[in-house]
Amino acid sequence: MIDNRQVSPDSRREAFWFFAIAFLVLAAGIGLRAPWPADEPRFVLVAKQMWDSGDWLFPHRGHELYADKPPLFFWLLGVAHVFVRSWTWSFLLPSLVAAMATLWLTYDLARRLWSHRAGLWAAIAVLAATQFLYQAKRAQIDPTVVCFITLGVYGIARHVLRGPDWRWYWIGCFAAGLGVISKGVGFLALLALIPYALMRWRKWPGLPDLGRHNAWRWSAGALAFFGAIALWFVPMLVTALTSGDPEHRAYLHELLFRQTATRYTAAWHHTQAPWYFLGIIAGFWMPFSLALPWLFPRWWQALRARDAAVWLPLGWSLLVLAFFSASPGKRDMYILPMLPMMAVAAAPYLESTVASPWFRRLLMAMVVVLALVFAGAGIAALTGNPGFETRIEAERGLPLGDDKLWWLLLATGIAMLVACAWFRRNALKAAGWALSLLVVLLFSGTAVLLDAENSARGVMERGRELAGTATLGLVGWKEQNLLQAVGPVEEFGFKRPYAEQLRVGISWMEMSPETRRLFVFDGALDACVLREHAVRVGTANRRDWWLLDASAIAPECRGASAP
Repeated sequence: MIDNRQVSPDSRREAFWFFAIAFLVLAAGIGLRAPWPADEPRFVLVAKQMWDSGDWLFPHRGHELYADKPPLFFWLLGVAHVFVRSWTWSFLLPSLVAAMATLWLTYDLARRLWSHRAGLWAAIAVLAATQFLYQAKRAQIDPTVVCFITLGVYGIARHVLRGPDWRWYWIGCFAAGLGVISKGVGFLALLALIPYALMRWRKWPGLPDLGRHNAWRWSAGALAFFGAIALWFVPMLVTALTSGDPEHRAYLHELLFRQTATRYTAAWHHTQAPWYFLGIIAGFWMPFSLALPWLFPRWWQALRARDAAVWLPLGWSLLVLAFFSASPGKRDMYILPMLPMMAVAAAPYLESTVASPWFRRLLMAMVVVLALVFAGAGIAALTGNPGFETRIEAERGLPLGDDKLWWLLLATGIAMLVACAWFRRNALKAAGWALSLLVVLLFSGTAVLLDAENSARGVMERGRELAGTATLGLVGWKEQNLLQAVGPVEEFGFKRPYAEQLRVGISWMEMSPETRRLFVFDGALDACVLREHAVRVGTANRRDWWLLDASAIAPECRGASAP
C-alpha cells in the first residue's frame, strides 16, 4: 500500500515556517560559547585529537585510549570541522542537524500515516518538549543517536504500515546500525518489528500485504544493520588484533564488555528506581506531557480498534521504556528516543487535545508560572541577597556584585509575561512565543555570560599568562582544561590517581625547572606542595587551580627523595 498523499501549497507553507522557526530556536547561541561540561569538552577533545593525529579508529583522551563510546559521533564532529574550521562554531552543528532531521522524520511519518496537520502537531510536540530542546542545544551524543533510532523506526514503519517499501526497510536497518556505532543502543530501532509481528499474528486490519517468499529481503535488513556496524568495527577489530599493542586489546575489551553488557546489567553509577523514567516523562517532557491525560483514553480506544498506525510506534515506545527501566543505571536522556514515536502515536489526537479549554488553561498556567519563577529569581537577586545568588555566583566564578545574570533572568521572565499578556486570548500562540523567547534569550545570554568559567577558557588563559612561555603540566585535569589550554602543555594521564599524577609531574618539572610549571587542581595538592609558594590561578567548574614552580615543592619530595 503506497502512500500517495499530496501536500498542498498551503501545507508546504505551514511546514516551511515551522521548520524555519525550529531552526532559529535550535541554532540560537551557536558560536557564542565553547564546549561545557559534563560531556561536551570530552567529546570535542576526542574529536580534536582524532583530527590532529589522523587516527580515526581509536579515540584518545590525552595520552589514554577512550573506550566509553563508539566513534561515529566524533567522526561527525570532525566532518562539521571540515566545513567550519573553528571548534567553537562547529561543535554544535551535528546536534543541530540531528534535531532538525528528527523533527522532519516525525512530521513526515505522521503525515504519511494520517495527514499534514497531524504531522505538524507531532513535530510541534517534539520541539516543545523541554528535554528535546535542552539536548538539541548540547554537543552530546544523544541527539545523534535519537536521530538514527528515529530514522530506523521511520524506515521500518514506512515498510510495514504503508508498504511494501523494502528500500526504506533496509535504510531503517542501516540507520539502526549507525546508531550502534554512535552509542550502542541503536539496535532499539529494530524492536519495532516485535509489535508488527504480533499485529500480523493477530491479524490486525490495515496492514499492507508485503508478499510471500521474501525471506531474503527480510534477511537483507540484518545485512544492512551489521554492514553499518562493520564500517568501523571490522577495521578496528583487525587493527586491535594485529597491531601487537596491548592498549588496543584493552580498548576492545573495555568497549565490548564493560561499557555495554556490564554497564547495562550491573551499572556502577546513576542507579535509580525502576519507575524513575515515569517522573522524567511527566516533568522533562512538558508541555507534551500535559496532553497525556487526554491521550490515554484515545490510545485505549485505538487498542480496542486494533489501530496498527497508532500502536506500532506506541508499542515500540513501551518496549524502549521497559528496556531502560530494567537496567539499574538510569539517566534522564536515555528515554529521549521514545519521544518522537510517542508524538507520532499522539498525532491524530493532538489537534483536538490542544483545542480543549482545560488543556489551554494548563498550558498557559505552566508558562506563566515559569515566567514568574525567572522574573522572581531575578528580582530577588537584584534587590536582596538570597542564598542562591551567592551560591551560583561562587560556583560559576561570577564577580561579586556583577548582576548581569540576574538582569538576564528578569528580562527573560518579563518577555515571557509580555508574550502571555499579548496573546492572552490564544494560549497556543502565547506558549509558543513565550517558550521560544525563553530558549533564545536564556541559552544565548548564558552562553555569553558564563562561557569563560564553564568552558575553563578563563582559567586556562590566566594560567598561560602567569606561566609565560613555560610548558604547563596538568595535574588533576578535566577535559576542558586540555581542550582550552593555550601554548605548550603536557599531561600525566587522566584516570591515574591524583597523587601519582603529582609525583610524575614533579619529576617532569625537575628535568627542566626553568621552562616547566605545574597547573594543579586544588584537590590534588598534598604535603609535597608548599602553598605559600604556589600561585592561585582561579576557579573553573567549581574547582580551584594553582600554578607551581620548583620552589613550591617541599624539599623532602624533590629529586631522589621523592616518595
